[in-house]
Amino acid sequence: MTIKHVAADAGVSLQTVSRVINKEPNVRPEMMARVQASIQKLGYVPSIAAQRMGGSRSYLILALNDRERTIADWRNRQGTDWVDQMLLGGMLKCAEHGYRLIVELVDTHSDHIERELLAAIAALQPDGVILTPPHSGNPIIIRLLDAQGIRFARIGSLQEGPGFTLIMDDERAARLATEHLLALGHRRIGFIAGPAEYELSGWRVTGWRAAMAAAGVADEALLATGDFSHASGRAAAIGLLALPDPPTAIIASNDQMTLATLDLMRERGLSVPGDLSLVSFDDTPIARLAHPPLTAVMQPIADVASRAVELIIGDYAGEPTPAMPVVVPAGLQLRQSTAAPATRT
Repeated sequence: MTIKHVAADAGVSLQTVSRVINKEPNVRPEMMARVQASIQKLGYVPSIAAQRMGGSRSYLILALNDRERTIADWRNRQGTDWVDQMLLGGMLKCAEHGYRLIVELVDTHSDHIERELLAAIAALQPDGVILTPPHSGNPIIIRLLDAQGIRFARIGSLQEGPGFTLIMDDERAARLATEHLLALGHRRIGFIAGPAEYELSGWRVTGWRAAMAAAGVADEALLATGDFSHASGRAAAIGLLALPDPPTAIIASNDQMTLATLDLMRERGLSVPGDLSLVSFDDTPIARLAHPPLTAVMQPIADVASRAVELIIGDYAGEPTPAMPVVVPAGLQLRQSTAAPATRT
């Protein structure tokens, strides 16, 4: 089945079919509907190779993810739910529009980052790029893509600069988690933040601080910092639990640091949520399969990746650009790791 069959069935020119397939602007809605109906009826599938030869577009979208952290998780057989969910949302949305999604791992701290990116761009010639944290806030990457004239979307960054910006409202999510614990009766709520190179780490701390201040129980001694690893979560939890007036609940900025806190409690013969309530971020499968299952902030990674693809493809079609940033809000999933604080004697 070729473009000629579609044109004949729809009763339009080859040029019109091509414009509809390529989502070019200024195609009348009724003409677009007629062509799309013929495409669906005939089962026509556009050839990316033919499209690339016929014009300047590649129909490829490149997603950049943090190399060091991703590979470390793979090697430790811990899974990479962020990458999985990004592929779920991004690949399905790309497929709807005849695009393909390719993932590249890049070390944002590399001295050769410009050379690596230019090599990937030269090889793939992507129509668009999706940047995830911490790449989405890296000025070197942003300047390079802008200079190359490539459309790109930045997830999890509000730094000034070009590109579409999308956030998951981490500040609000942290506030929701804190308010949930406050409603249960907790007043000593610890927070284990992620590394400062991720902008979202600061947003989450801001949300926790705001909720604690509103309740009149703010205490900076209850703030600890990790780097998203299990070991850093354990060290942070040890510090919090060693306070003269330790927390009765802890919110950790990802599942690995939350699991480290849960393991520490077991080692000490203490229970969750009996002796300490726990709330996590990310809501990866391990959060749901932990014992007890963890109350967690659900990051809408698939939805935000899908929206990023839509913005890039929509820009090619001349669609109006929405107000920035685009917010895809997170939610809070309640499970068995949170309860009212135990009475202290």
